[in-house]
Amino acid sequence: MQPQGFDEFVGQQHLLAHNKPLRRLIEDDKIVSVIFFGPPGTGKTALAHIIARRTNARFIAINAVTAGIKDIREAVESSRGERAILFVDEIHRFNKTQQDALLPHVERGDIILVGASTQNPYFSLVPALSSRSLIFPFKPIPAEELKALLLRALTDPKGLGKYNISLHHDAADYIASVSGGDARKALNMLELSFLTLPGEDAEITLDQVKEVTQDRSIYYDEDDHYNTISAFIKSMRGSDPDATVYWMAKMIESGEDPLFIARRIVICAAEDVGNADPQALAIAVSSLHAFEKIGMPEGRIPLAMAALYVASAPKSNAVYLAIDKAIASIKNEPLLEVPDHLRDSSYRSAKKLGAGTGYLYPHDFEHHLVKQSYLPESRSFYTPSSEGFEKIIQKRLYKRRELLDG
Repeated sequence: MQPQGFDEFVGQQHLLAHNKPLRRLIEDDKIVSVIFFGPPGTGKTALAHIIARRTNARFIAINAVTAGIKDIREAVESSRGERAILFVDEIHRFNKTQQDALLPHVERGDIILVGASTQNPYFSLVPALSSRSLIFPFKPIPAEELKALLLRALTDPKGLGKYNISLHHDAADYIASVSGGDARKALNMLELSFLTLPGEDAEITLDQVKEVTQDRSIYYDEDDHYNTISAFIKSMRGSDPDATVYWMAKMIESGEDPLFIARRIVICAAEDVGNADPQALAIAVSSLHAFEKIGMPEGRIPLAMAALYVASAPKSNAVYLAIDKAIASIKNEPLLEVPDHLRDSSYRSAKKLGAGTGYLYPHDFEHHLVKQSYLPESRSFYTPSSEGFEKIIQKRLYKRRELLDG
């Protein structure tokens, strides 16, 4: 069912709709070095084969899993003196040395590179190579387009067209849903359902598809790791508990380290909730310890409890700002000396050096408060917000200033 042309290609309309730049480059046979990246089964290799059919250039295909520097050199030598396209499937599998070997040939124009990768080339390729290529992100194929592909596979002679097979609409919906935008996976599910039919003239039903379908697997690479944890943290910070628990569920089902998730909840509780609800940090830390004690699968419950509490809590980053301001002051401004009255006076002869002299013990005074300086010069770092418990802190500090100023 590999598409022979753009009329059979499903998905990637943001790149391949009529008059889109990439499509024009291919149709006019003016392709330059490009990298296609995205999840499996979204058409990267299929598009490379469409390029091969439409170009007048020599087309050479290698796979980075099995190819090496020798294969790169042979490809360049075999096309010496003619326009050549080198398609490298799974290009992210090339190590730095192999990528460096490819680079000068791309720079000199000995070859036009077409690379396909399931990993973000900005991370997986050396900067010199990625910067010399146009990079096009491929997206999961929408369910409606997957269903159209499935129905075409039932009538196309290259697929199941020679059999009298039909696909119930519920079964088509289910395959399109659980295949996660992966055309290859969707077609495999259709083929497996067909192979287990009692006869060659029958309808593929939802129950039958479910019988032959394994548990849904989630594509989750290094790029997804960073993007999903980012969405999780931003959802907690943005006070959206539903989004928070969704991204957490995706990470858990994708095999993310639950302790990594727990640590991010602790950080968010301190950084984004802070003193607006000090209980958030206590709950986050407790959930981490609870997970360490009980593990999975039950450990998902205290982690979800903490994440949802943090997402639902009032927010303030005043604590985060205060410590960063203080650190910036230490780094960028003259260091302040500890005033004599605040110095340690517990050792012998401390008083001879003036240490502790003049210190006023706050508990000896009304309201357990006394006016004295704790910095040799005035500097301000912590400004409580008016959110949650921090509003109480704000009022408390204001009242203390009133008492001290008389």
